[in-house]
Amino acid sequence: MAKCAKQQMGLEGSIWFQKAENRFLGGDRILLLEKIDELGSINSAAKAVGISYKTAWHLVNMINNLSDKPLVDRMTGGKGGGGTVLTREGKNVIAQFRIVQEEHRKFLENLEERLGETQNLYRFLRRISMRISARNVFSGTIENITLGAVNAEVVLALPSGPRITSVITIGAVQNLGLKEGMNAYAIIKSNSVIVGRDLHDARISARNILCGTISKILEGPVSTEIDVEIGDGNVISAIITHGSSEKLGLREGEHACALFNASSVILGVN
Repeated sequence: MAKCAKQQMGLEGSIWFQKAENRFLGGDRILLLEKIDELGSINSAAKAVGISYKTAWHLVNMINNLSDKPLVDRMTGGKGGGGTVLTREGKNVIAQFRIVQEEHRKFLENLEERLGETQNLYRFLRRISMRISARNVFSGTIENITLGAVNAEVVLALPSGPRITSVITIGAVQNLGLKEGMNAYAIIKSNSVIVGRDLHDARISARNILCGTISKILEGPVSTEIDVEIGDGNVISAIITHGSSEKLGLREGEHACALFNASSVILGVN
């Protein structure tokens, strides 16, 4: 009976690569990168791994956003928008991941023999794991913390240069243990991001203005998703109405800015 239970509750583990304590690359994303390398297209790779093109596009954006160097290079040109290839860094990361994954498998096989019954451990691990639904996640370093009477202003510097400002409660600063110089990540829901053009001389109350090039537009009957590349492969996504998109006359390859309030930025640490 013990042998049967062990087979049913065998140990399984997930490998995640981290950048400065932030998880950004696991087995499912590695598989997507491998298919992109093999097929030369995000669309074809998405079909091969069984996810939508939209989901694959978002994953590629997140991977590039959290990596020190872009792992995926999207080439423009042609009716279909050009091909997609892995950078040298991307290929190196895949090779390293597969080595770690094989060693991890051997480790779990040995650990399972020593642990025996793992059902209680499995339930505990399930409770403490979570996933984040927000589209935009950026890794950076806390550059400055200004404390007020109730709230605090926290400035997060991205590796590519831009700053993201967040306003959170002092209690949140204390609970997260935030300090200048430590790594953290900024989380912004795509429907909190406003897209604008020709804002160089405009006076706007939004604290965060990240400008760059529109890399992708996904039109819908009601809403339109806009991706703005802000440098070094970092992309911020915004969901705006279809009417607003038409009124602004947004086009891929053109300059645009993404705006969002400091109060819309959630900070997280591992």
